[in-house]
Amino acid sequence: MLQEPFLRSAAAGSSAKALGALPEWDLTDLYPAMDSPQVTSDLKEGLERARTFETSYKGRLADMAAENVSALVTAIRAYEALEDLLGKVISFAGLVYAGNTTDPKAQKFYGDVQEQITAISSHLLFFTLELNRISDEVMDAALQDTGLSYYTPWIADLRKEKPFQLEDRVEQLFHEKSVTGRGAWNRLFDETMASLTFEVEGQELPIEPTLNFLQDADPAKREAAAKALTKTFSENLRTFTLITNTLAKDKEISDRWRKFTDIADSRHLANRVEREVVDAMVSAVREAYPRLSHRYYAMKAKWLGVDQLNSWDRNAPLPKTDNRVISWEEARKTVLDAYGRFSPDMAEIAGRFFERNWIDAPARAGKAPGAFAHPTVPSAHPYVLVNYQGKTRDVMTLAHELGHGVHQVLAGHNGPLMAPTPLTLAETASVFGEMLTFQSLLEQASTPEARKIMLASKAEDMINTVVRQIAFYTFERKLHTERRNGELTSDRIGELWLEVQSESLGPAIKINPGYETFWTYIPHFIHSPFYVYAYAFGDCLVNSLYAVYQDAETGFQEKYFDLLKAGGTKHHSELLAPFGLDASDPAFWKKGLSVIEGIIDELEAMDD
Repeated sequence: MLQEPFLRSAAAGSSAKALGALPEWDLTDLYPAMDSPQVTSDLKEGLERARTFETSYKGRLADMAAENVSALVTAIRAYEALEDLLGKVISFAGLVYAGNTTDPKAQKFYGDVQEQITAISSHLLFFTLELNRISDEVMDAALQDTGLSYYTPWIADLRKEKPFQLEDRVEQLFHEKSVTGRGAWNRLFDETMASLTFEVEGQELPIEPTLNFLQDADPAKREAAAKALTKTFSENLRTFTLITNTLAKDKEISDRWRKFTDIADSRHLANRVEREVVDAMVSAVREAYPRLSHRYYAMKAKWLGVDQLNSWDRNAPLPKTDNRVISWEEARKTVLDAYGRFSPDMAEIAGRFFERNWIDAPARAGKAPGAFAHPTVPSAHPYVLVNYQGKTRDVMTLAHELGHGVHQVLAGHNGPLMAPTPLTLAETASVFGEMLTFQSLLEQASTPEARKIMLASKAEDMINTVVRQIAFYTFERKLHTERRNGELTSDRIGELWLEVQSESLGPAIKINPGYETFWTYIPHFIHSPFYVYAYAFGDCLVNSLYAVYQDAETGFQEKYFDLLKAGGTKHHSELLAPFGLDASDPAFWKKGLSVIEGIIDELEAMDD
């Protein structure tokens, strides 16, 4: 277990009792401990095998494709096995680090493993580059072989990167310097953020419980939390500004060398989605701001008896909201019951995460903020991290991350090369899991007031997933575009942030002093530039998918599981076709957004 005796859970006292026993993950399915001889042994074996692989195959792939396809298949399988071995080690190191990013031992372990994995994988770097230099004619002929044809989706995806790959030695330089470049700045962000404390009403808290106060029923606590966040963010603004400027410049250098024409094209390529599809979605969402967020927040201001909501009131609970602490056991039962009503198989897979200690739930000092599901490698299983504090939103977050987990388990059979799903589709199961849980809870609402509160909560979650994430994407586009003309000051970044926030939130939200610093804590801007639109993509997709589910008489679950089992083997157009959906059609996005609009319509009708 990951624990330090001097750390105290942020959810202390009576609140901790109400939560019940919160699980911490058991990482021994990967390795027994950081100092396990097995870690050292696997790294040594990985290096030896990588060197042998390079000696055996470098410079020979084109001839093998033309004359000995079975040897090429053997090479791909050896490469795949190495990917699994190295992925297992780095996954373990990353999870240990996420469990306590401020622990010097975990920091050193993660850094050392990262360096060794980078050095080992430099011996493998030639492989995909050389595969892409094989002519289309030779590769097409080779793919007629039964053994090689299995890897057709992976090879097809690989060849999409062919126009953007560089000469081998340049690729190796980029690869090796990532540890001291982008990777180092990512670590600086993580360790800085995990070490920050925020003083709220005399308590020194880490970021997760401080952010949690923004959902508190007491307006004074919300304001105190917002001011504490502003104070600490402001004190560290220089560091976050430097990190952001450096990483934006790093990305610009990479994009320029690779000849990407748009600042987000590298992300679109990684997501296997066309720029035109993303642009259509972004345009549809921004055009819908007045009908969605602007209208909803105007209603919420009225419900709370004010003309304008303070920025810290955006996620405030409605009057008469049940603010009790939801125990971990109740959260587990709520999610698994909702999953089980859709599919017993889905509930069984999600249940493994609870039964086998694949979840880390407490909000500890030093622990990575937020939530994630880490797939690790197909030879093992995924792990889920949440910072559970007993709110309804925490239950929905659990449902979301378990959806990822189920998806990762089902896709695992495709192996290390084809199990990973592009981000746009990777959000499908997570958002669908949220929707199942929400609908289950909505059915239990016994009064119109309870139904209103549930609908309002869902509307807010959808606005946060769609409107807020597209605002984030718009902010990133503005920031990266301006960065190409020189460094941005903290003040300028804050101005860009407020521009997109004002546009997306609308006139019913008052932008209070200090809110210009709130861009600092969003990890996606640092770790995965332009990742954020995947959430909106997933939400709109699931809204359309759920409508198909509601209308389907039979067979939906089977088709849905086929979608998840496909992993990264199929394009989004192929996966959505069985449901009669097409993401390239502008009507697709309007249909997804109309679901959010329909919920707001119902809420508005309740006020009449």
